[in-house]
Amino acid sequence: MSTSKTFADARHYDLIVAPVITEKATAASEHNKVIFKVRKDATKPQIKAAIEKLFDVKVEAVNTLVRKGKKKIFRGVRGSQSDVKQAIVTLAEGHSIDVTTGL
Repeated sequence: MSTSKTFADARHYDLIVAPVITEKATAASEHNKVIFKVRKDATKPQIKAAIEKLFDVKVEAVNTLVRKGKKKIFRGVRGSQSDVKQAIVTLAEGHSIDVTTGL
């Protein structure tokens, strides 16, 4: 039974890529919201389960968005950034996640 728990934990780690630490994300944290980069194929129920399992918090809602990649020119070479899926996780009252410490 312990192997299924480690499998679930590994799957949760693969789902959440990184926290987003920006000025807008810091302002959202005052309203019990935390923003994460997630895999493109991640669903809202999967994200909710992963956050609750990894950080031991109660999640009220998950909103997702896909930021489309931009076309860039760097030193004359054209390129494009990848699309990034973000999840805005609303936590229940009294719960918090400190994204600066790491996992």
